[in-house]
Parts: sequence; C-alpha cells; structure tokens
Amino acid sequence: MSMQAEPTDKAGPFSRFEFMVAWRYLRARRRDRFVSVIASLSLTGIALGVATLIVVTSVMNGFNAELINKLLGVNGHFAAYPIESRFSDYDQAAAEIARAPGVTAAIPYVEGQALASGPRSDATGVIVRGVSLASLEQLALLHDNAVLGQWNEWAGAGGAAIGRRLAEKLKVNIGDPVTLVSPSDAASGATTPNVRSFPVRVIFDVGMTEFDTFYLYLPMQVAQDYLRQFDRVLKPNVADPPADATDEEREAAYDRVYRASAVEVFIADPQAITPMRNAIGKVISRPLVLSDWQQQHQTFFDALQTQATVMFVILSMIVVVAAFNIISSLIMLVKEKGTDIAVLRTMGATRGAVMRIFGIAGVAIGVGGTLVGLVVGLVVAANAEPIRAFLSNILGITIFPPEVFFLSSLPSRTNPSEVILIVSVALGLSFLATLYPAWRAAQYDPVEALRYE
Repeated sequence: MSMQAEPTDKAGPFSRFEFMVAWRYLRARRRDRFVSVIASLSLTGIALGVATLIVVTSVMNGFNAELINKLLGVNGHFAAYPIESRFSDYDQAAAEIARAPGVTAAIPYVEGQALASGPRSDATGVIVRGVSLASLEQLALLHDNAVLGQWNEWAGAGGAAIGRRLAEKLKVNIGDPVTLVSPSDAASGATTPNVRSFPVRVIFDVGMTEFDTFYLYLPMQVAQDYLRQFDRVLKPNVADPPADATDEEREAAYDRVYRASAVEVFIADPQAITPMRNAIGKVISRPLVLSDWQQQHQTFFDALQTQATVMFVILSMIVVVAAFNIISSLIMLVKEKGTDIAVLRTMGATRGAVMRIFGIAGVAIGVGGTLVGLVVGLVVAANAEPIRAFLSNILGITIFPPEVFFLSSLPSRTNPSEVILIVSVALGLSFLATLYPAWRAAQYDPVEALRYE
C-alpha cells in the first residue's frame, strides 16, 4: 500500500502569519515591557519630527507669501526711475507704461524723508510719500485698510495718512496735527529745514510693521510742495524780477514744474519679470531705469530662503534620531526574542520570513509615527495663529513679535509637495532603520539559540 504525501500549504511572503507575529512582538507584555516602551518612544519621536517639519515649513511658506503680498501690495513690481533729466513728464510716462500688455497699474509718486512729531511725543523718522487719490485707489491693500478717517477728506484737506503703529508712537488721532521737519536740500536751493504741520485725516493698518510704523502719505502736490520737488520756470513774457523784489513778486513771476521720484508699476504676474521688462521698454518714449522687486529685495528673500533650508535640515535631525531609536528598539527586541526566533526556524520559518517579521515591526513604528505626525502637523499648521494667540495670552509674552517679523499675525500656508517630501523622508528612514536589525534576526542559528534553554 503506497503512502501519498499530503500537500503542504506554505504561507507566502507578507502573509497574515507574519503580520500577526510582528504585532504580538510590538504589544507590551510584562517581561518585555521595556522594549515596548522604547518602541513607543521611537514612534513618538517620528511623530514629533514629522509634525514639527510640517508646521515649520508651513509657517515659513506663509511668512514668505504674506510678506511678498504685503510688499507688492503697496510697493510696485517695478520702479521706473528717470535717467539724468528731471522727472517732470511723469504723467506721460505713467500713461505709456499703463498701455503695456500685462501692466495693471502705473502710479507716479514722490518720496522723501522727514522727522515727524506729535503734540505729545518725541520726533521719529518717517518716509513721506506723495500720491494722488486716483493712484491711491488702485492700491487696494492701502485703500481698503483705512481703520479711521476717509480718503476723500485726506485728499481734499491736504492732510496726512499714517499707519496705526505710527499713530500710537506719535500719540495722535484723527484731526491731530503731525509736524514734519525735512532737512535742507542744496539741489533745490533750500538752505534751511522745511517745517510744516499736517492734520491726520486717515489712519491705516495694512498688517505689515514697516508700512504701519514708518510711512506717511500726503496728496501728490502737497508732498511735492513740501519736499520741494519742483523747478521754478519763468513765466512767458514776464521779465526776471529785480534783485530787490519781494518773495511774493518772485513767486508770481515763476511757474512751478513739479517732479516725481519714480513710477511704480504693477503687473498681473509678479514672476514674469523679464518679459514684462521688455514689454515696458517697447512702449516708453523716454529712457527709464526699471528696478524690479526681486532686485530691490534680493538680499532679504535670499536670507529667507537660506533660513528655510537650514531649518528643514536641522529639524530633519529629529526624524533621524527617531530612526536610530527604531534601530535600538528592534535590536533589543531581537535579543529578547532569540528563543522565539529559534522555535520559528525549527518549525519551518525561513530566514526571509524572520526578516520580514521584524521588518514589519519596525516599519509599523515608522508608519504609525508618520501618520500621527502628519495629522498633528496639518492640524497645528491650519490653526497656527489661534494657537499663537492662545499661548501668548496664557504665558503673558508676545510670541512672533511684529516688530521683529514685520507681520502682525502668524501666517501659515501648507505646500502639498513639501508635505509629501517630509512623509517620504520619514517613511524612507524608517524602512532603512529596520534593515540591519531584521537581517541580524534572520542570521540567528536555532541550534545555538536553544542549546542552553
């Protein structure tokens, strides 16, 4: 009578059996609780690293984007400066630039520096900028963020518009006078400082410390008169006044030809610098120097980019340390389970099966920590400003001070591609961390492991 061998049903790679054994090894039991605690700490380290990277990169992205939006919401993407000759035909130049395809606005302005003081405050340095009401209405960030006063009153009464922080520093409100003192200007023939007072008609808050603290806006012609941005031209058919003529007689004999400092140009696509430079160059009839926003703020944005890169590399070390913790916990687990490995081998488990069991255990720690960190990071990044405000109130300190970071709130913008990169790095490091301990477990000799049992 012949014996027929029964078919054997061998479990394939990554079978339910391997996952079940790996899960049993990860569970905390009384005699190997220490190993499970180390595995939990490794999972926590991965989660903290992933969450921290997501939050920091989101805040850095939001900071950069918000800063660019604020800068380009008040300052143009290009500034067109005259070459050699005085810029008295600025209206014509602005009209020509505005006709270029892709240009959304061309705004002439005049700018200078002065000392500003209120009735109850010391003097502080400000940037005096003059624009027309029609031009200012095209600056939505400035025009739409007037918290006190009306722009029509500002233009009609020849008053001043100042930022909220400057108003607090000068201790002034709507209707209070602000005294400006500008230095002498040899180029315009002025030998004494120019001192004038302007009533505050508008207080704005654009959310950027630089503009809210240092900028003071005047109507265009008022600013040109104050900053002496004009040339005196003898009127037609009028003789040059004699040397003993009064100031009134001299003033009546001359016309004022007003000048602008530059023309700010706003374009539809801030990144299309080169093609827009060429397009503007084709429509202007006089030579102008075009300085784009990347040139004007290149050093600043390069520093921000360098900071973001360095922060990413440094914080990635948290994930690397957590990966080493995974290696430590798996090595200890292999030591603790030496007898179990020998029994599995004698029951027919292959070296590959043993390696996969411990690989699954290590990858499970990495995947679990990555998923927890992903959820926590996205939640914190989405609520960065409320969390900052809450911690500031609880701790009684100012987190993210606007005087240092230029913005009045903590922005956050999550980039999906960066999140995918962070998750991929964490999973990749977790996988690499399991290779050596799993390989060592597969090399166990069952005879040697059971000899002294």
